[in-house]
Amino acid sequence: MRSVRIVYAGTPDFAVPALQALHDNDYDVVAVYTQPDRPAGRGKKPRPSPVKLKATELGIGVHQPDRFSDEGAIEQLQQLQPDLMIVTAYGLLLPEEVLAIPRLGCINIHASLLPRWRGAAPIQRAIIAGDKQTGITIMQMDKGLDTGDMLAVSRCDIAADETGSSLHDRLMQLGADTLLRCLPDILSQRCPAEKQDDAAACYASKLSKAEAELDWRESAEQLLRLVNAFNAWPVAFTHYMKNRQPQNLRVWQAEVIDTSMASGKAPGTVLRCDKQGIDVVCGSGVLRLLQVQPAGKRQMSSADFSNAHDLTGDVLGCR
Repeated sequence: MRSVRIVYAGTPDFAVPALQALHDNDYDVVAVYTQPDRPAGRGKKPRPSPVKLKATELGIGVHQPDRFSDEGAIEQLQQLQPDLMIVTAYGLLLPEEVLAIPRLGCINIHASLLPRWRGAAPIQRAIIAGDKQTGITIMQMDKGLDTGDMLAVSRCDIAADETGSSLHDRLMQLGADTLLRCLPDILSQRCPAEKQDDAAACYASKLSKAEAELDWRESAEQLLRLVNAFNAWPVAFTHYMKNRQPQNLRVWQAEVIDTSMASGKAPGTVLRCDKQGIDVVCGSGVLRLLQVQPAGKRQMSSADFSNAHDLTGDVLGCR
């Protein structure tokens, strides 16, 4: 595989297994592109991306342009003379001039069954929507947002208790496996391309902390999806009152329970708060909180939380 020159572009943990797989299978990755080091942690010191750390470990040269529209960045890529560019959660827009540089163009490892969930957060949006299945699509990149022809697809089921974190980790490995399966055909130009059905497309917008606040007027089933999808970021949350002040309460794990006690109770009302959990009335149904995290505290079971806080009869979400 040494005769084929590959440039790899990616930034977060999700992009690491594919880079490792290319290296382990003797593909010639001549350079890695990743986003510039960003301030992180309490000291706000610049921190390299997971892909940069892996590339450095593997002895691959790393480039970190602020944007790919700069003439210098484009010239640098041209000088590498890549046959193919593989992109996985890179986070920077590639202009058409860049897409045209590699002999075989640029391909993307995308974490959804395109054309469903184009965009930044396909993993979490699939869980929130209640999708039963998702997967990986290897796509030939074009000027649109995840609109290129599909080269390979791998499917996986979404479990009832699937979290954003667990599905992320499964798709992360599935992406690397799918790339290795189809890459020989892509390099030999024998890989059939299938156009996407634009009419079936939907957009997976970027996650925000604000949308992680639980609206107890929603159904218990929908709120459970939110709790699962936002684990481990940005983490679903609500508020409770302590000393007449609203306190943030993150919700890491929950389950839907059946109860007739909710009849006539306002959404957000806590029916019970004990070792079994914190049972909260929803627009329809009841959500039992199992793992929570008060502000400034560690993640804990609802049983541990209830030892210090009895929220029975309180209404969550009121500020």
